[in-house]
Amino acid sequence: MDWLKTYISQILQDTNGSYSSKRAVTFLCVLLMAIGYIANLFWKYTVDEFMYNSIMYVVISGLGFSGAEIFAPKKASS
Repeated sequence: MDWLKTYISQILQDTNGSYSSKRAVTFLCVLLMAIGYIANLFWKYTVDEFMYNSIMYVVISGLGFSGAEIFAPKKASS
């Protein structure tokens, strides 16, 4: 179970190794989308489309900005 904790910790870190709130929010929204999908699949609980779409847009923008960090120029350390 330590490998899962290590993996999630690595997911939430940015390119410099510090924790990123942007990635934490994106990860939380992915979990909420998965919970909504599973609840709809097994228990016929429906999530309103506008709520699902708004969470989806947060995930898309969070992943887009996190991906853009890779191509951003590195800051020179002082």
